[in-house]
Amino acid sequence: MEHTQQEHVHVLIIGSGPAGYTAAIYTARANLKPVLYQGIQPGGQLTITTEVENYPGYPEGIQGPEMMVDFEKQAARMGADIRYGMATSVDFSVRPYRVVIEEEKVITADAVIIATGASAKWLGLPSEQRLNGSGVSACAVCDGFFFRGKEVAIVGAGDTAAEEALYLSKMCSTVHMIVRRHEMRASKIMQDRVMKASNIIVYWNSETKEVLGENKVEAVKLVNNQTNEETIIPVSAFFVAIGHQPNSGIFQGFLDMDEQGYIKTIPGTSCTNLEGVFACGDVQDKIYRQAVTAAGSGCMAALDAERYLSALEHSQAVAHSAN
Repeated sequence: MEHTQQEHVHVLIIGSGPAGYTAAIYTARANLKPVLYQGIQPGGQLTITTEVENYPGYPEGIQGPEMMVDFEKQAARMGADIRYGMATSVDFSVRPYRVVIEEEKVITADAVIIATGASAKWLGLPSEQRLNGSGVSACAVCDGFFFRGKEVAIVGAGDTAAEEALYLSKMCSTVHMIVRRHEMRASKIMQDRVMKASNIIVYWNSETKEVLGENKVEAVKLVNNQTNEETIIPVSAFFVAIGHQPNSGIFQGFLDMDEQGYIKTIPGTSCTNLEGVFACGDVQDKIYRQAVTAAGSGCMAALDAERYLSALEHSQAVAHSAN
């Protein structure tokens, strides 16, 4: 990696959702002078979320983008160096670790905190994107509360879709579950629970053709992929539960990951298989995926990084005195 611009930092944070900003707050307070690169979507997935009501400390709720601005301001006030830009490649085979920003600048770092998050998979419908945040959501746990007592639709056939359909069934009058094939991919126990829920209606061999509504979700149009028959179902919300893609591609070959690309961390820590590289937030969490858990793991990463750097400096000082 030959680049003209080079800079060395003590702690580099890649990503700027709740995990990244929390890591920046803690490392800045520890006087580690963190540099944070915000990535392609400053603020992460919360910037495409409307009302957030389940994050502690906001009794009246708060808009997702506004919440992320608060996080950023707090990190900056603590002294974090927050920059716009995206990490495009890394070399973790050398020390200090090397991270290329926008394919033009190399940052070397004593410790790296990865908080690049995960991106929800979407169906790719124009109406789905147009109504995103106006009844279209990729998180039933985040947004189901706003549609209590109403009819909603959810698309997906795995364990996550089944779990979210069951979650919605506890507060919504009817849950219309759209399954592309004649069977689900979910585990048998989850399928049984879905089928036993009296207010979940499953549409087999069905695909979403369009989400209907001018300014908010009003209905969903389905097509049966066996008969080509179309059905319009009046709903107030449309939940997409077809999975998430962790933003971990540039770390392939250096960090241990599971089959889906989530970075593996040592249980109870944010530590990866490489000393001095830490992962937090949704890039390493495929189970909870909440803002509050991401922030908590960002705190863990900062504390782990602080302890690592302290031990590193101590060992270097001992080695220096021995010479």
